[in-house]
Amino acid sequence: AAVDIQPACLGLYCGRTVLAVNGSVETYGECGVCPRGQRTDDNKICRECVGSPDRYDWLYLGFMAMLPLILHWFFIEWYSGKKSSSALLQHVTALLECSVAAVVTLLLSDPLGSLHIRSCRVKKLSDWYTMLYNPSPDYITTVHCTHEAVYPLYTIVFIYYAFCLVLMMLLRPLLVKKIACGLGRSDRFKSIYAALYFFPILTVLQAVGGGLLYYAFPYIILVLSLVTLAVYMSASEVEFFKDLLVRKKRLVVLFSHWLLHAYGIISISKLDKLEQDLPLLALVPAPALFYLMTAKYTEPSRILSEGGNGH
Repeated sequence: AAVDIQPACLGLYCGRTVLAVNGSVETYGECGVCPRGQRTDDNKICRECVGSPDRYDWLYLGFMAMLPLILHWFFIEWYSGKKSSSALLQHVTALLECSVAAVVTLLLSDPLGSLHIRSCRVKKLSDWYTMLYNPSPDYITTVHCTHEAVYPLYTIVFIYYAFCLVLMMLLRPLLVKKIACGLGRSDRFKSIYAALYFFPILTVLQAVGGGLLYYAFPYIILVLSLVTLAVYMSASEVEFFKDLLVRKKRLVVLFSHWLLHAYGIISISKLDKLEQDLPLLALVPAPALFYLMTAKYTEPSRILSEGGNGH
């Protein structure tokens, strides 16, 4: 009897699609790219992604969702300054835009109309960059097998950013035009102009460094939360606890940094062992408390005066 021997399927991410299933017998197609929502198994067969994102995947998606919101808040605060009392309403609007964009993105993901999404499991860094692993069997012809092996963690971020941008363009200009009367005509839209710059930057960042961000985002959060907190406290000249209690805005900034710091710790530990990981959250206020207790000893004017007296 003749035996149909198919040539080996080369490449790390090339696979054969299942054309038909007859009982326990499957018929496969040619070796090539897997359809969207599928990835290859150990036998180089394209299988549908039927899993759900684990806790770390959701934390990664949460981090990517927070980036535009944090940048919105930063630029709203930066350009509002002390001239306008409309900053709070703009902050709430930005939160509403990002929240609605996140919900709509989840509802439009597979399965449609549900906040749950099906996904493929991330196994290694190369899963994010399948375009770099297209094989060339004869060193002349390239077999293109680029597909989303980490479905949908890569493309869902782009969809979310698109909805954020659309909602911002629909809501924010009308709001700013009505309430930002304390700002000049050219200043009131600067936070929106800033978003038109940072959204393309975030898109390129996800396109090029999505895989790197997936593995490094907990440490990025920790470092940035510590650095920005120290810069804010030194720029605002926060020296004692009473400075925080007098100005509620500084207290809000402090608690926001603490939440980011806690998010980074949770992302690193994944809370796999609650009795071991939860006590780590007690370290969240430590950097701020250390700064507040030592700021008076490191004030530049005091150091210079003591140095002068020593001579």
